Amino acid sequence: MTETTSKYADFEGLRAQAVALRREGLSRRQIRDRLHVDNNDILNRLLQGEPAPEWTKRPNAKDDLREKARELRLQGMTYDQIQVELGCSKSSISLWVRDLPKPERSRSAIEQARLAGRMRWDHELAVRDAERRRTKAAARDETVTMSDQELFYTGIALYWAEGGKDKVYDRRENVTFINSDPGVIAVYLAWLDLLEVGRDRLSYRVMIHETADVPAAERYWADLVGIDVSALQKTTLKKHNPKTVRKNVGEAYRGCLVIRVAKGATLYRRIEGWWSGIAEEATSRLKGGDRPGRVEA
Repeated sequence: MTETTSKYADFEGLRAQAVALRREGLSRRQIRDRLHVDNNDILNRLLQGEPAPEWTKRPNAKDDLREKARELRLQGMTYDQIQVELGCSKSSISLWVRDLPKPERSRSAIEQARLAGRMRWDHELAVRDAERRRTKAAARDETVTMSDQELFYTGIALYWAEGGKDKVYDRRENVTFINSDPGVIAVYLAWLDLLEVGRDRLSYRVMIHETADVPAAERYWADLVGIDVSALQKTTLKKHNPKTVRKNVGEAYRGCLVIRVAKGATLYRRIEGWWSGIAEEATSRLKGGDRPGRVEA
């Protein structure tokens, strides 16, 4: 009888000791050292059927992912969808869920391709919209403060673009301004304040299509300029042409506000003179005059 054979002759007794130690919570290494069992095959036989204690089990970081992947697969998700959801490789997902039934395709290949295309386009639109907002916000920050001189020139250009003008064939030296943009109206009124044109010289009138919500528009413009609705002049209603398809409809449509300055002939002449000077200066620059530092577009 060899030494190894004699050492393990009482196998059942040795197994009883090994099992008792295992149930006490000892690891394989501790049992091996305690019983002096150097042969792994013998040790495996001694501990056969006895689970390892919890403290000896290595935590597996992928166990939770595996269970989640199986759950998502049972919900009908594809490998690609699970990969996006969990951030793991498709090879791992395939290994984890290969015993589960494949989800039924609810869409044809063409429909899936169209859906994927729409999703990519929606993403592209979201990226563009975010960039658009960033550009607008940055530009706004460049102009949130305005000097009196800057407002002065802005008001002149604004009036000459949108205000009433005198014609050789129709002498009208009065200051009348009309616009539908509340921001433009605010700038124009601030400019008149800068010129010390008293608000008591101003009259207001709404112009709007007859099919619109006229009372709501009147309240809106009156609130914007800080007057009572009763102080507005009679609203001018534009007749509706049934052959025309209007796009300026809905709650956002409030027509236009007309602002007229009483006794404005002198002011009009000054505006025309100011604009003439601005135009002459711009023309000079186009012809090669001095060009100060430019603003980057």
